Amino acid sequence: MDLTGYGEKAVVLLENAGVSVFDEIEVERDDGVLLCGVLLPRPQYGDPEVLVLKLSNGYNVGVDARRVKSLRKVGRVEVSRGGQTPSPVLKPGLPRVHFLGTGGTIASRIDYVSGAVYPYFTAEDIYSMVPELEEVAFVTAETLFNVFSEDLTPRHWSMIAERVAQVFEKEEPAGVIVAHGTDTMGYTAAALAFALRRLPGPVVLVGAQRSSDRPSSDSATNVLAATVTAVKAPFAESVVVMHAGLRDTLFYVNRGVRVRKMHTSRRDAFRSVNSIPLAKVELPARELKVFTKRYARRSKEGVLLENGFEEKVALVKFYPGMSAELIDYLVDNGYKGMVIEGTGLGHVAENLLPSIKRAVDEGVVVAIASQCIWGRVNMNVYRRGVELLKVGAIPSEDMLPETAYVKLSWVLARTDDPREAAKLFLTNLAFEIEERSEEWGYPPLSYFEDRLNGGYS
Repeated sequence: MDLTGYGEKAVVLLENAGVSVFDEIEVERDDGVLLCGVLLPRPQYGDPEVLVLKLSNGYNVGVDARRVKSLRKVGRVEVSRGGQTPSPVLKPGLPRVHFLGTGGTIASRIDYVSGAVYPYFTAEDIYSMVPELEEVAFVTAETLFNVFSEDLTPRHWSMIAERVAQVFEKEEPAGVIVAHGTDTMGYTAAALAFALRRLPGPVVLVGAQRSSDRPSSDSATNVLAATVTAVKAPFAESVVVMHAGLRDTLFYVNRGVRVRKMHTSRRDAFRSVNSIPLAKVELPARELKVFTKRYARRSKEGVLLENGFEEKVALVKFYPGMSAELIDYLVDNGYKGMVIEGTGLGHVAENLLPSIKRAVDEGVVVAIASQCIWGRVNMNVYRRGVELLKVGAIPSEDMLPETAYVKLSWVLARTDDPREAAKLFLTNLAFEIEERSEEWGYPPLSYFEDRLNGGYS
Protein backbone atom coordinates (compact mmCIF):
# COMPACT_ATOMS: atom_id res chain seq x y z
CA MET A 1 0.00 0.00 0.00
CA ASP A 2 1.97 2.98 -1.32
CA LEU A 3 0.60 6.19 0.21
CA THR A 4 3.85 8.14 0.00
CA GLY A 5 3.33 11.88 0.33
CA TYR A 6 -0.02 11.74 2.06
CA GLY A 7 -0.32 13.23 5.56
CA GLU A 8 -0.99 11.40 8.83
CA LYS A 9 -4.77 11.90 8.85
CA ALA A 10 -5.09 10.91 5.19
CA VAL A 11 -2.99 7.77 5.67
CA VAL A 12 -5.03 6.62 8.68
CA LEU A 13 -8.26 7.19 6.75
CA LEU A 14 -7.03 5.25 3.72
CA GLU A 15 -5.44 2.40 5.65
CA ASN A 16 -8.59 1.86 7.72
CA ALA A 17 -10.52 1.48 4.46
CA GLY A 18 -7.87 -0.78 2.91
CA VAL A 19 -7.28 1.70 0.11
CA SER A 20 -4.08 2.25 -1.86
CA VAL A 21 -3.06 4.42 -4.78
CA PHE A 22 -4.97 3.68 -8.03
CA ASP A 23 -7.91 2.14 -6.18
CA GLU A 24 -11.34 3.36 -7.22
CA ILE A 25 -13.03 4.80 -4.15
CA GLU A 26 -16.32 6.38 -3.11
CA VAL A 27 -16.00 9.35 -0.76
CA GLU A 28 -18.76 11.14 1.13
CA ARG A 29 -17.90 14.54 2.55
CA ASP A 30 -19.35 16.00 5.73
CA ASP A 31 -21.63 18.24 3.63
CA GLY A 32 -23.21 15.25 1.90
CA VAL A 33 -21.35 15.56 -1.41
CA LEU A 34 -20.59 12.12 -2.86
CA LEU A 35 -17.56 11.67 -5.12
CA CYS A 36 -16.29 8.60 -6.93
CA GLY A 37 -12.89 8.39 -8.56
CA VAL A 38 -9.44 6.86 -8.67
CA LEU A 39 -7.02 7.74 -5.85
CA LEU A 40 -3.90 9.26 -7.41
CA PRO A 41 -0.39 9.55 -5.96
CA ARG A 42 0.06 12.60 -3.73
CA PRO A 43 1.84 15.49 -5.52
CA GLN A 44 4.97 16.86 -3.91
CA TYR A 45 3.36 20.28 -3.46
CA GLY A 46 0.13 21.19 -1.70
CA ASP A 47 -1.69 20.08 1.43
CA PRO A 48 -0.70 16.44 2.23
CA GLU A 49 -4.05 15.88 3.93
CA VAL A 50 -5.93 16.34 0.65
CA LEU A 51 -6.82 13.20 -1.31
CA VAL A 52 -6.36 13.53 -5.07
CA LEU A 53 -9.10 11.83 -7.11
CA LYS A 54 -9.43 11.45 -10.86
CA LEU A 55 -13.13 11.56 -11.71
CA SER A 56 -14.77 9.63 -14.53
CA ASN A 57 -14.90 12.85 -16.61
CA GLY A 58 -11.09 12.95 -16.61
CA TYR A 59 -10.61 15.86 -14.25
CA ASN A 60 -8.79 15.76 -10.91
CA VAL A 61 -10.27 17.03 -7.65
CA GLY A 62 -8.96 17.35 -4.12
CA VAL A 63 -10.88 16.09 -1.09
CA ASP A 64 -9.80 17.19 2.38
CA ALA A 65 -9.36 14.05 4.51
CA ARG A 66 -10.47 16.05 7.53
CA ARG A 67 -13.90 16.49 5.94
CA VAL A 68 -14.46 12.90 4.87
CA LYS A 69 -17.55 11.33 6.49
CA SER A 70 -17.13 7.90 4.89
CA LEU A 71 -14.83 6.23 2.40
CA ARG A 72 -14.92 2.82 0.75
CA LYS A 73 -13.08 0.96 -1.98
CA VAL A 74 -15.21 0.02 -4.99
CA GLY A 75 -12.62 -1.23 -7.47
CA ARG A 76 -9.08 -1.17 -8.76
CA VAL A 77 -7.53 0.39 -11.85
CA GLU A 78 -4.61 -1.43 -13.42
CA VAL A 79 -1.95 1.10 -14.36
CA SER A 80 -0.03 0.51 -17.55
CA ARG A 81 3.70 0.69 -16.99
CA GLY A 82 4.42 1.09 -20.66
CA GLY A 83 6.05 -1.27 -23.05
CA GLN A 84 7.60 -1.59 -26.46
CA THR A 85 5.95 0.79 -28.90
CA PRO A 86 4.97 -1.14 -32.02
CA SER A 87 6.87 -0.19 -35.15
CA PRO A 88 4.84 1.55 -37.83
CA VAL A 89 3.92 -0.52 -40.84
CA LEU A 90 4.63 0.85 -44.32
CA LYS A 91 1.58 0.40 -46.51
CA PRO A 92 2.05 0.51 -50.30
CA GLY A 93 1.41 3.88 -51.87
CA LEU A 94 1.43 5.92 -48.66
CA PRO A 95 3.69 9.00 -48.45
CA ARG A 96 6.29 9.25 -45.72
CA VAL A 97 6.04 11.85 -42.96
CA HIS A 98 8.75 12.39 -40.37
CA PHE A 99 7.83 13.42 -36.84
CA LEU A 100 10.20 15.43 -34.64
CA GLY A 101 9.39 15.55 -30.93
CA THR A 102 10.57 18.61 -28.99
CA GLY A 103 8.33 18.41 -25.92
CA GLY A 104 5.24 20.29 -24.84
CA THR A 105 1.71 19.35 -23.84
CA ILE A 106 1.19 17.33 -27.00
CA ALA A 107 3.69 14.82 -25.58
CA SER A 108 2.63 15.19 -21.96
CA ARG A 109 0.85 13.52 -19.13
CA ILE A 110 0.55 14.22 -15.43
CA ASP A 111 3.72 14.17 -13.36
CA TYR A 112 2.56 12.83 -10.01
CA VAL A 113 5.67 14.12 -8.25
CA SER A 114 4.82 17.76 -8.81
CA GLY A 115 1.19 17.41 -9.85
CA ALA A 116 1.96 19.35 -13.03
CA VAL A 117 1.70 18.48 -16.70
CA TYR A 118 5.11 17.21 -17.71
CA PRO A 119 6.48 16.23 -21.14
CA TYR A 120 8.19 12.87 -21.19
CA PHE A 121 6.66 10.80 -24.00
CA THR A 122 8.69 10.13 -27.09
CA ALA A 123 7.43 10.99 -30.53
CA GLU A 124 6.91 7.25 -31.10
CA ASP A 125 4.43 7.27 -28.23
CA ILE A 126 2.49 10.03 -29.96
CA TYR A 127 2.35 7.92 -33.11
CA SER A 128 0.95 4.97 -31.14
CA MET A 129 -1.75 7.22 -29.65
CA VAL A 130 -3.04 8.13 -33.15
CA PRO A 131 -3.58 4.82 -34.98
CA GLU A 132 -5.46 6.64 -37.79
CA LEU A 133 -2.10 7.86 -39.02
CA GLU A 134 -1.45 4.45 -40.56
CA GLU A 135 -4.18 5.22 -43.11
CA VAL A 136 -2.73 8.64 -44.00
CA ALA A 137 1.04 8.26 -44.10
CA PHE A 138 3.97 6.12 -43.10
CA VAL A 139 5.12 7.97 -40.01
CA THR A 140 8.66 7.75 -38.72
CA ALA A 141 9.51 9.50 -35.48
CA GLU A 142 12.31 10.70 -33.29
CA THR A 143 12.71 12.86 -30.21
CA LEU A 144 15.08 15.72 -30.93
CA PHE A 145 14.84 17.01 -27.35
CA ASN A 146 12.21 17.18 -24.64
CA VAL A 147 11.95 20.76 -23.41
CA PHE A 148 9.18 22.99 -22.13
CA SER A 149 8.56 25.56 -24.85
CA GLU A 150 9.29 28.46 -22.49
CA ASP A 151 12.79 27.03 -22.02
CA LEU A 152 13.58 27.00 -25.74
CA THR A 153 16.24 29.40 -27.02
CA PRO A 154 17.45 30.48 -30.48
CA ARG A 155 19.94 27.62 -30.26
CA HIS A 156 17.03 25.19 -30.17
CA TRP A 157 15.57 26.86 -33.26
CA SER A 158 18.85 26.19 -35.04
CA MET A 159 18.86 22.56 -33.94
CA ILE A 160 15.34 22.04 -35.27
CA ALA A 161 16.13 23.78 -38.57
CA GLU A 162 19.28 21.73 -39.09
CA ARG A 163 17.52 18.46 -38.38
CA VAL A 164 14.58 19.33 -40.64
CA ALA A 165 16.99 20.05 -43.49
CA GLN A 166 18.77 16.73 -42.92
CA VAL A 167 15.50 14.79 -42.89
CA PHE A 168 14.31 16.35 -46.13
CA GLU A 169 17.64 15.69 -47.85
CA LYS A 170 18.21 12.11 -46.64
CA GLU A 171 14.74 10.64 -46.15
CA GLU A 172 12.71 12.66 -48.68
CA PRO A 173 9.43 12.78 -46.72
CA ALA A 174 6.31 14.52 -47.96
CA GLY A 175 6.59 16.78 -44.94
CA VAL A 176 8.08 17.14 -41.47
CA ILE A 177 5.93 17.54 -38.37
CA VAL A 178 7.39 19.24 -35.30
CA ALA A 179 5.59 18.50 -32.01
CA HIS A 180 6.02 21.65 -29.96
CA GLY A 181 4.72 23.36 -26.84
CA THR A 182 2.12 25.97 -27.71
CA ASP A 183 3.38 28.87 -25.57
CA THR A 184 6.32 29.77 -27.84
CA MET A 185 5.33 27.85 -30.96
CA GLY A 186 4.87 31.09 -32.90
CA TYR A 187 8.49 32.07 -32.28
CA THR A 188 9.82 28.73 -33.51
CA ALA A 189 7.51 28.75 -36.53
CA ALA A 190 8.84 32.17 -37.53
CA ALA A 191 12.44 31.07 -36.97
CA LEU A 192 12.02 28.03 -39.23
CA ALA A 193 10.40 30.22 -41.89
CA PHE A 194 13.57 32.30 -42.16
CA ALA A 195 16.11 29.50 -41.66
CA LEU A 196 14.52 27.04 -44.11
CA ARG A 197 13.53 27.91 -47.66
CA ARG A 198 13.26 26.13 -51.00
CA LEU A 199 11.67 23.21 -49.18
CA PRO A 200 10.34 20.03 -50.83
CA GLY A 201 7.45 19.95 -48.37
CA PRO A 202 5.89 21.82 -45.46
CA VAL A 203 7.29 22.02 -41.95
CA VAL A 204 4.20 21.62 -39.78
CA LEU A 205 4.35 22.69 -36.15
CA VAL A 206 1.64 21.19 -34.00
CA GLY A 207 0.84 21.31 -30.31
CA ALA A 208 -1.93 20.64 -27.84
CA GLN A 209 -3.70 22.82 -25.34
CA ARG A 210 -4.77 19.88 -23.21
CA SER A 211 -2.69 16.88 -22.23
CA SER A 212 -3.42 13.40 -23.53
CA ASP A 213 -4.70 12.12 -20.17
CA ARG A 214 -7.69 14.50 -20.35
CA PRO A 215 -10.89 13.50 -22.17
CA SER A 216 -10.94 16.90 -23.90
CA SER A 217 -7.40 16.49 -25.21
CA ASP A 218 -6.76 17.87 -28.68
CA SER A 219 -3.49 15.95 -29.15
CA ALA A 220 -4.69 13.16 -31.45
CA THR A 221 -6.86 15.28 -33.73
CA ASN A 222 -4.21 18.01 -34.05
CA VAL A 223 -1.59 15.43 -35.03
CA LEU A 224 -3.94 13.90 -37.56
CA ALA A 225 -4.71 17.30 -39.10
CA ALA A 226 -1.00 18.14 -39.18
CA THR A 227 -0.27 14.88 -40.99
CA VAL A 228 -2.98 15.58 -43.58
CA THR A 229 -1.34 18.96 -44.12
CA ALA A 230 2.13 17.44 -44.52
CA VAL A 231 0.83 14.99 -47.12
CA LYS A 232 -1.64 17.08 -49.13
CA ALA A 233 -0.40 20.70 -48.97
CA PRO A 234 0.87 22.18 -52.24
CA PHE A 235 2.81 24.74 -50.22
CA ALA A 236 6.19 24.20 -48.58
CA GLU A 237 6.47 26.63 -45.71
CA SER A 238 6.71 26.69 -41.95
CA VAL A 239 3.11 26.50 -40.69
CA VAL A 240 1.16 25.94 -37.48
CA VAL A 241 -1.83 23.58 -37.51
CA MET A 242 -4.31 23.81 -34.62
CA HIS A 243 -8.07 23.76 -33.98
CA ALA A 244 -10.20 26.30 -35.85
CA GLY A 245 -13.07 25.96 -33.37
CA LEU A 246 -14.15 23.96 -30.38
CA ARG A 247 -15.14 20.89 -32.40
CA ASP A 248 -12.71 18.22 -33.56
CA THR A 249 -13.62 18.65 -37.22
CA LEU A 250 -11.98 21.84 -38.48
CA PHE A 251 -8.36 22.99 -38.28
CA TYR A 252 -6.58 26.03 -39.66
CA VAL A 253 -3.16 25.98 -41.28
CA ASN A 254 -1.55 29.26 -40.17
CA ARG A 255 1.53 30.72 -41.80
CA GLY A 256 4.44 30.54 -39.36
CA VAL A 257 5.32 34.24 -39.59
CA ARG A 258 1.70 35.32 -39.13
CA VAL A 259 0.44 33.26 -36.22
CA ARG A 260 -0.03 34.12 -32.56
CA LYS A 261 -1.42 32.26 -29.58
CA MET A 262 -4.45 34.38 -28.65
CA HIS A 263 -5.97 32.46 -25.76
CA THR A 264 -4.43 30.80 -22.72
CA SER A 265 -6.50 27.60 -22.74
CA ARG A 266 -8.96 27.29 -25.63
CA ARG A 267 -8.20 24.61 -28.19
CA ASP A 268 -8.66 27.16 -30.98
CA ALA A 269 -6.14 29.52 -29.39
CA PHE A 270 -4.12 30.27 -32.53
CA ARG A 271 -5.02 32.97 -35.03
CA SER A 272 -3.47 34.33 -38.19
CA VAL A 273 -2.88 38.07 -37.67
CA ASN A 274 -3.04 40.61 -40.52
CA SER A 275 -3.54 37.65 -42.83
CA ILE A 276 -5.95 34.84 -43.58
CA PRO A 277 -4.93 31.24 -42.82
CA LEU A 278 -3.16 29.42 -45.62
CA ALA A 279 -5.63 26.56 -45.58
CA LYS A 280 -8.07 24.50 -43.54
CA VAL A 281 -8.22 20.78 -42.80
CA GLU A 282 -11.52 19.00 -42.33
CA LEU A 283 -11.90 15.78 -40.36
CA PRO A 284 -12.93 13.00 -40.59
CA ALA A 285 -12.90 13.57 -44.38
CA ARG A 286 -9.16 14.40 -44.19
CA GLU A 287 -9.56 17.11 -46.80
CA LEU A 288 -7.37 20.18 -47.20
CA LYS A 289 -8.60 23.39 -48.80
CA VAL A 290 -6.11 26.14 -49.69
CA PHE A 291 -7.32 29.75 -49.33
CA THR A 292 -4.63 31.60 -51.31
CA LYS A 293 -2.32 31.17 -54.29
CA ARG A 294 0.43 33.22 -52.62
CA TYR A 295 2.69 30.61 -51.06
CA ALA A 296 6.07 28.95 -51.49
CA ARG A 297 5.59 25.83 -53.58
CA ARG A 298 7.27 22.48 -53.09
CA SER A 299 10.76 22.58 -54.56
CA LYS A 300 13.07 19.91 -55.96
CA GLU A 301 16.14 22.16 -56.01
CA GLY A 302 17.42 21.15 -52.58
CA VAL A 303 16.80 22.72 -49.19
CA LEU A 304 18.25 26.17 -48.62
CA LEU A 305 19.36 26.21 -44.99
CA GLU A 306 20.37 29.64 -43.71
CA ASN A 307 20.71 28.80 -40.07
CA GLY A 308 21.82 30.67 -36.99
CA PHE A 309 20.33 33.40 -34.80
CA GLU A 310 22.00 36.24 -32.93
CA GLU A 311 21.18 35.84 -29.25
CA LYS A 312 22.04 39.43 -28.31
CA VAL A 313 18.67 40.71 -29.53
CA ALA A 314 15.87 41.88 -27.24
CA LEU A 315 12.12 42.32 -27.49
CA VAL A 316 11.11 45.25 -25.29
CA LYS A 317 7.58 46.39 -24.52
CA PHE A 318 7.15 50.14 -24.05
CA TYR A 319 4.94 51.20 -21.16
CA PRO A 320 4.01 54.60 -19.65
CA GLY A 321 6.75 55.73 -17.29
CA MET A 322 9.36 53.46 -18.87
CA SER A 323 12.90 54.46 -17.96
CA ALA A 324 15.54 55.03 -20.62
CA GLU A 325 17.87 53.00 -18.41
CA LEU A 326 16.41 49.82 -19.91
CA ILE A 327 17.57 50.85 -23.37
CA ASP A 328 20.96 51.93 -22.02
CA TYR A 329 21.37 48.61 -20.21
CA LEU A 330 20.96 46.65 -23.45
CA VAL A 331 23.48 48.87 -25.22
CA ASP A 332 25.98 48.66 -22.37
CA ASN A 333 25.69 44.87 -22.34
CA GLY A 334 26.54 44.36 -25.98
CA TYR A 335 23.11 43.83 -27.52
CA LYS A 336 23.21 44.14 -31.30
CA GLY A 337 19.53 44.69 -31.88
CA MET A 338 16.23 45.36 -30.20
CA VAL A 339 12.60 45.41 -31.23
CA ILE A 340 10.56 47.89 -29.22
CA GLU A 341 6.81 47.35 -29.03
CA GLY A 342 5.58 50.90 -29.23
CA THR A 343 2.06 52.23 -28.92
CA GLY A 344 -0.35 52.67 -31.82
CA LEU A 345 1.40 53.43 -35.09
CA GLY A 346 4.79 52.95 -33.44
CA HIS A 347 5.48 55.49 -30.70
CA VAL A 348 7.43 55.69 -27.44
CA ALA A 349 7.89 58.37 -24.80
CA GLU A 350 10.10 61.37 -25.53
CA ASN A 351 12.54 60.48 -22.74
CA LEU A 352 13.58 57.35 -24.65
CA LEU A 353 14.68 59.17 -27.79
CA PRO A 354 18.24 60.09 -26.63
CA SER A 355 18.93 56.49 -25.57
CA ILE A 356 17.54 55.10 -28.83
CA LYS A 357 19.71 57.56 -30.78
CA ARG A 358 22.73 56.50 -28.73
CA ALA A 359 21.95 52.84 -29.47
CA VAL A 360 21.71 53.48 -33.21
CA ASP A 361 24.87 55.60 -33.19
CA GLU A 362 26.73 52.71 -31.54
CA GLY A 363 25.61 50.26 -34.22
CA VAL A 364 22.58 48.72 -32.54
CA VAL A 365 19.68 48.03 -34.91
CA VAL A 366 16.46 49.34 -33.34
CA ALA A 367 13.15 48.32 -34.88
CA ILE A 368 9.74 49.61 -33.83
CA ALA A 369 6.72 47.31 -33.76
CA SER A 370 3.23 48.00 -32.43
CA GLN A 371 1.52 46.69 -29.33
CA CYS A 372 -1.71 46.64 -31.34
CA ILE A 373 -2.45 43.15 -32.55
CA TRP A 374 -3.83 44.18 -35.94
CA GLY A 375 -2.70 46.94 -38.30
CA ARG A 376 0.76 48.20 -39.19
CA VAL A 377 3.41 50.62 -38.04
CA ASN A 378 3.40 54.01 -39.76
CA MET A 379 5.95 56.40 -38.28
CA ASN A 380 5.26 59.21 -40.75
CA VAL A 381 1.86 60.24 -39.34
CA TYR A 382 2.69 61.80 -35.97
CA ARG A 383 5.66 63.81 -34.77
CA ARG A 384 6.94 61.14 -32.41
CA GLY A 385 7.13 58.59 -35.19
CA VAL A 386 9.03 61.05 -37.36
CA GLU A 387 11.41 61.73 -34.46
CA LEU A 388 12.06 58.01 -34.12
CA LEU A 389 12.83 57.78 -37.83
CA LYS A 390 15.24 60.73 -37.54
CA VAL A 391 17.23 59.05 -34.75
CA GLY A 392 17.55 55.93 -36.89
CA ALA A 393 14.81 53.55 -35.73
CA ILE A 394 13.26 51.41 -38.46
CA PRO A 395 9.58 50.40 -38.77
CA SER A 396 8.49 46.75 -38.58
CA GLU A 397 5.68 47.31 -41.09
CA ASP A 398 2.86 44.88 -40.22
CA MET A 399 5.02 42.19 -38.67
CA LEU A 400 4.03 40.71 -35.35
CA PRO A 401 6.48 41.85 -32.64
CA GLU A 402 7.48 38.21 -32.12
CA THR A 403 8.16 37.75 -35.82
CA ALA A 404 10.11 41.02 -35.96
CA TYR A 405 12.22 39.89 -33.01
CA VAL A 406 12.96 36.50 -34.59
CA LYS A 407 13.70 38.05 -37.96
CA LEU A 408 16.07 40.65 -36.50
CA SER A 409 17.85 37.85 -34.63
CA TRP A 410 18.19 35.93 -37.90
CA VAL A 411 19.29 39.04 -39.84
CA LEU A 412 22.01 39.98 -37.34
CA ALA A 413 23.45 36.48 -37.60
CA ARG A 414 23.94 37.22 -41.32
CA THR A 415 25.53 40.69 -41.14
CA ASP A 416 27.15 43.10 -38.68
CA ASP A 417 26.53 46.11 -40.93
CA PRO A 418 23.57 48.08 -39.49
CA ARG A 419 22.60 49.46 -42.90
CA GLU A 420 22.67 46.06 -44.53
CA ALA A 421 20.78 44.62 -41.56
CA ALA A 422 18.06 47.27 -41.85
CA LYS A 423 17.72 46.60 -45.58
CA LEU A 424 17.44 42.84 -45.04
CA PHE A 425 15.02 43.34 -42.15
CA LEU A 426 12.64 45.26 -44.42
CA THR A 427 12.92 42.71 -47.24
CA ASN A 428 9.93 40.38 -47.47
CA LEU A 429 11.41 36.89 -47.24
CA ALA A 430 8.64 34.57 -46.07
CA PHE A 431 5.39 36.55 -46.50
CA GLU A 432 6.01 38.22 -43.14
CA ILE A 433 5.31 41.66 -44.65
CA GLU A 434 2.18 42.61 -46.57
CA GLU A 435 2.33 45.62 -48.88
CA ARG A 436 -0.98 46.91 -47.56
CA SER A 437 -3.36 46.18 -44.71
CA GLU A 438 -6.74 45.04 -45.98
CA GLU A 439 -10.01 45.97 -44.28
CA TRP A 440 -11.08 42.33 -44.03
CA GLY A 441 -7.95 41.55 -42.03
CA TYR A 442 -9.53 42.96 -38.88
CA PRO A 443 -12.12 40.65 -37.24
CA PRO A 444 -15.64 42.18 -37.14
CA LEU A 445 -17.56 42.67 -33.92
CA SER A 446 -20.76 41.16 -35.34
CA TYR A 447 -20.20 38.04 -33.25
CA PHE A 448 -20.36 40.07 -30.06
CA GLU A 449 -23.41 42.01 -31.32
CA ASP A 450 -25.23 38.73 -31.92
CA ARG A 451 -24.39 37.57 -28.42
CA LEU A 452 -25.35 40.87 -26.80
CA ASN A 453 -28.66 41.05 -28.65
CA GLY A 454 -29.55 37.79 -27.00
CA GLY A 455 -28.86 39.22 -23.57
CA TYR A 456 -25.63 39.17 -21.55
CA SER A 457 -25.35 37.33 -18.28
